[in-house]
Amino acid sequence: MPQAVRYSEHGGIDVLRVEDVARPVPGPGQVLVEVRAAGINPGEAAIREGVFAQQFPSTFPSGQGSDLAGVVAELGADVEEIQVGDEVIGFVHTRSSQAEFVLVEAENLTPKPSGVSWETAGGLFVAGTTAYAAVRAVHLRDGDTLVVSGAAGGVGSLVVQLAKLTGATVVGIASEANHAWLEEQDVLPVAYGEGLEERVREVTGGKVDAFIDTYGDGYVELALRLGVYTGRIDTVIDFAAAQKYNVKTDGNMAAASAEVMRDLAALVDKGLLEVPVAATYPLARVQDAYRELERRHTRGKIVLKP
Repeated sequence: MPQAVRYSEHGGIDVLRVEDVARPVPGPGQVLVEVRAAGINPGEAAIREGVFAQQFPSTFPSGQGSDLAGVVAELGADVEEIQVGDEVIGFVHTRSSQAEFVLVEAENLTPKPSGVSWETAGGLFVAGTTAYAAVRAVHLRDGDTLVVSGAAGGVGSLVVQLAKLTGATVVGIASEANHAWLEEQDVLPVAYGEGLEERVREVTGGKVDAFIDTYGDGYVELALRLGVYTGRIDTVIDFAAAQKYNVKTDGNMAAASAEVMRDLAALVDKGLLEVPVAATYPLARVQDAYRELERRHTRGKIVLKP
């Protein structure tokens, strides 16, 4: 029988397990995908822990995951533009992508370019569409200066690259271990920690036009102290600060479409966007994958490979 990640109660990593499940059967407009890679994301851990139980309630037993890439195994009725055997990138809103077989709405799939690896494709949806929406939200123009917190993380590493394509100067806040990679992307690295505000002011000359926060932990307040207009601050994680200060929270759901995924995959295929893959794990080691994720020090994405 195929396997899938499941949990039956809110809690820590230890509630995750991998179980035998029935092979899904596609209904009208659906496609059954045999998964080659599925990204993992901090939001999934928060949902599993019950942090967002009111906004995103769980029905137990719950699956997990949104990102996926794989091979089309079976078609439901009324699916015309996709064929069995097609290599695709996709997403689900049913918390089910961390599995060997996943049902996906046909409209949520796009072809996987041959030059995009399975690992990259499988981790593209949440981080990629979140980065895309965040960059769009702050209205970057050629000559602007953008500061990004968590600039080497799964979302931040894509934000800085997409922002560079607009012609903006990008300052990336990250650990020193990631500074060389940021410099390779033509991003100005700044170490986090004590004295951060002064270091940012020094490297920017006091001119900061926009701020994207992918980490939380007080970065919205930093953006405000740097004089950034609230309409050009976007946080994808600190929703309490966003509500308090009336800054933006454009993220994944603001750009959740196959069209955006297609455009991002094309950038990857052309060598204009790198999706760093920090680590891959087999499905059976899903707990280990989330332990690494929750350390919050990886560069890029962690991906499960069923």
